[in-house]
Amino acid sequence: MSTLLLLLTGPLQAWGDSSRFAQRTTNREPTKSGVIGLVAAAQGRRRTDSLEDLLMLRFGVRVDAPGEIMRDFQTARQVDGKSLPLTYRYYLSDATFVAGLEGPEELLTALDGHLRSPEFPLYLGRRSCPPSRPVALGVSDMSLEEALRAERWRASEVQQKRTRAREVKLRMVLDAEPGFDGITQRDVPVSFDPEHRQYAWRTVTDAEPVTVINRHGRDDYHDPMAELGG
Repeated sequence: MSTLLLLLTGPLQAWGDSSRFAQRTTNREPTKSGVIGLVAAAQGRRRTDSLEDLLMLRFGVRVDAPGEIMRDFQTARQVDGKSLPLTYRYYLSDATFVAGLEGPEELLTALDGHLRSPEFPLYLGRRSCPPSRPVALGVSDMSLEEALRAERWRASEVQQKRTRAREVKLRMVLDAEPGFDGITQRDVPVSFDPEHRQYAWRTVTDAEPVTVINRHGRDDYHDPMAELGG
């Protein structure tokens, strides 16, 4: 098996695994449905097209810069002038992730090519969230976890300086192997068809964090939240 790596970074991202008209939330890290949707858009797939080959890919993500949750609200009116309820939308601001898809090398190489020259515009969870850097990082001959551990730290210089600590531990979330316990999320996109959207469940697990050295950090920096598990 090989692994396709993607760089997901931009001013705003939004990765929700549940959505209502009045409130659109976001997860702290990219969802499988969001990344599969991004790859499908790069290929030029329509929302009614099958996703079967993409759903077989094992997914994982490394949090290189967690960003901050921000909230926006919007107002709208119907054609007759009647006001609609306020809608609240949550975003991740200034975050950076490295995501991986593990599967057959031939398929992943083709996907990498599409990401470098996409058929449809790419966005980070919502159309209002374009990436600020090229998404494609290439195909590795390593397994998903190995590739995510080997990839260099992709946080920007500003994000690294903001981190302040000399030694940084990057959270890593992976699709759980069969038979392993974890947390369930309903973000496997069986169908993006707007007439009949379908999502299935998957189990995710936190792997051992990836430790990187921050050349902009300080050896004597003390994080008061570390003692609280924050």
